[in-house]
Amino acid sequence: AGMTGTAIENFVCVIFNVSFMNCTWHVGRTATEDTQYFLYWRPSEKEDVTECQNYIKDNCGRHTGCRFQNVTIENKNAYFLVNGSRSGQNIQSYEEKILISDFIIVEKLTPPLNVTVNCTEASHRCSIQWQRPHTSHVKKSSCFKYEIVIEKK
Repeated sequence: AGMTGTAIENFVCVIFNVSFMNCTWHVGRTATEDTQYFLYWRPSEKEDVTECQNYIKDNCGRHTGCRFQNVTIENKNAYFLVNGSRSGQNIQSYEEKILISDFIIVEKLTPPLNVTVNCTEASHRCSIQWQRPHTSHVKKSSCFKYEIVIEKK
């Protein structure tokens, strides 16, 4: 239902600092300046659907994203719906049930925690240790790969 080409495109969500999530999208190809979008989401099957409380807007005042705080995604599935209207007429809806591991949701990690470096002059060796960063949904430490860049000073 709704007018062809009015549904959003390129829907992407990014989780950062463990509990913040930004979701963004592009307006539909035939969307006019009076088209307005509304995002609803459900982080798990057990929770209610809620509307975005903090929209990101473009120059025309159209909603083109949402900022979420205190996000916890226990389950690996999340449900998103973006609908809206244009001059009182319904637009095409965008609906997605997303696996957190899908490309649509990306997590930007904080740096590793409690990094310690112990070097011994006699052996010319250093031991570097750290704790994995906090994340919203990855529980296994084997899921992380690290790269160390050593600069000579």
